[in-house]
Amino acid sequence: MSRIYELMAAELSDKVRSQEVSAEEHLHSILERIDRVDEKIHAYVTIAREEAIARAREIDKKARRGEKLGLLAGVVVAVKDNICTKGIRTTCSSRMLENFVPPYDATVIERLKTSDAIIIGKTNMDEFAMGSTTETSYFGATRNPWNLDKVPGGSSGGSAAAVIAEEATAALGSDTGGSIRCPASYCSDVGLKPTYGLVSRYGLISYANSLEQIGPITRTVRDCALLLSVISGHDSRDSTSVKIPREDYLKYLISDVKGLRIGLPREFFGEGVEEDAKEPVLEAVGKLEEFGASCCEISIPAMKYALPAYYIIAMSEASSNLARYDGLRYGYRDENDEGNFDEVFSRNRRIGFGAEVRRRIILGTYALSAGYFEQYYLKALKIRTLIRRDFERAFKDVDIIIGPTMPLLPFNIGERIDDPLKLYMCDILTVPANLTGYPALSVPSGFRKSLPVGMQIIGKPFDEGTLLRVAYTFEQNTGYHKYRPPL
Repeated sequence: MSRIYELMAAELSDKVRSQEVSAEEHLHSILERIDRVDEKIHAYVTIAREEAIARAREIDKKARRGEKLGLLAGVVVAVKDNICTKGIRTTCSSRMLENFVPPYDATVIERLKTSDAIIIGKTNMDEFAMGSTTETSYFGATRNPWNLDKVPGGSSGGSAAAVIAEEATAALGSDTGGSIRCPASYCSDVGLKPTYGLVSRYGLISYANSLEQIGPITRTVRDCALLLSVISGHDSRDSTSVKIPREDYLKYLISDVKGLRIGLPREFFGEGVEEDAKEPVLEAVGKLEEFGASCCEISIPAMKYALPAYYIIAMSEASSNLARYDGLRYGYRDENDEGNFDEVFSRNRRIGFGAEVRRRIILGTYALSAGYFEQYYLKALKIRTLIRRDFERAFKDVDIIIGPTMPLLPFNIGERIDDPLKLYMCDILTVPANLTGYPALSVPSGFRKSLPVGMQIIGKPFDEGTLLRVAYTFEQNTGYHKYRPPL
């Protein structure tokens, strides 16, 4: 079984438990795959080869002793490089944290380890999760496995590329304005941004606290439900974590959408959304109607303000969160440390941060400054409330909201990097779920011009089960999850 790297997480964990496949055998298959294809894709920043092998051997020993193994026994998980991993370098793809090795694990990493998963390494991302293409990484861009000239989406581009290229069984990403769903759409993965507060943020290196969530990126809906079952649940170390009972999300995997009411917001199919992004999604909705769901057009009027409100809030929170990186306490420090505090501080940050991070810090600082705070930041918070109210109103008449994940197909590397406004416009369909805190999932819905298109499903708070059921029904009756890039 030389191609056991192809196994899905649910299938693999069963085989490891029954000792049909050893965890070490599967891990070596994936490591060989990484050695063969990652030079083309550049999905990883750090590969924890020795730690992963030691972990695989430990799991195999437990299996031979007949000990009970966790839900993710032997599953090889790639982790976005802004989630802390004890003893494994965590850089946020920035020069500022190039040599940072955390002394502790994030809660989600602890839960993966308790479930007998294997952490294979840290994946490439936009620097400090600021971007939609994985081009702003200090370590260089990640490429889309379907077409190496195209972007894989961002900021969790490395995680999404690694999963579809079969360089990992599953991955974790973080989503502040679409950073899981965007690359999931562009790489033909399943990507879920959970409800705000469902998954612990402890150990996630913050970009915008009120918006971001850690979530799974997988090749199938079943694996997505499996990973979510492991990483979700209350954590006392995270003040944003919600106290609700842990769930087994696998129970929602039923191929049935009879009676389900689907809302199609006209704003998700309007100006700025390309036909190639709309058509596969409308065809997918047609299929769900065939399976018994009903569909109606709805409106979310405040959507037109979502993007500016999101960027003001996100950049303001980023300017506050990133103030600690001065190169004096920790982070990159320039060898030339002559001058007064302000000069050294400025030089460290100018060299330690990339252009996009500096741009967002400056804009966020401006929005929070005296005289502009009420004009920008407070106004953005009020608009956030209006958007949430529009969604609440819509969900009185529908069970889920569906639209394209991205407004356009994957574009060429370098095509938009010099035009920040064009790049920010890519997030127009994903930011509403972050502003409201609602769960949203991207599932592969077809291809146009040999490039993947994702369908975004948005649900009510803590109703991940319905999202998984709809995505599972569509997946089981199509087959887009079986396609792989020709690497």
